[in-house]
Amino acid sequence: MSLVDMVAGVLMVLGALMSLGAAIGLLRFPDLLTRMHAATKPQVLGSLLLLTALGLELRSWALVPLLVVAWIFQLLTVPVSAHMVGRAGYRTKHADKGRFTVDELDEVVARVERTDDAG
Repeated sequence: MSLVDMVAGVLMVLGALMSLGAAIGLLRFPDLLTRMHAATKPQVLGSLLLLTALGLELRSWALVPLLVVAWIFQLLTVPVSAHMVGRAGYRTKHADKGRFTVDELDEVVARVERTDDAG
């Protein structure tokens, strides 16, 4: 077993543990926003570790651009989808506002609702 195989194995285990942590966070955290955080932050790093391990294990330079594109796609879409889920959860009253330190969205949503009621 070569050093590259051992590094790839360690990266696979770490990536799988990050993904497992994200899954456990989805089940254990109490509200929408903390669950959303648990689903996005470790998952992006876990996918990077797994894709890096895959690139090392397959030892093909032709595969590297595909793996980079896959990771960039994850890096760009996961935060956007989490943002949209968070805003939708806030607007539908699924976010626990008692846990907020600062609520910067309250004024914006109230203004939009007043505009919708007037129109």
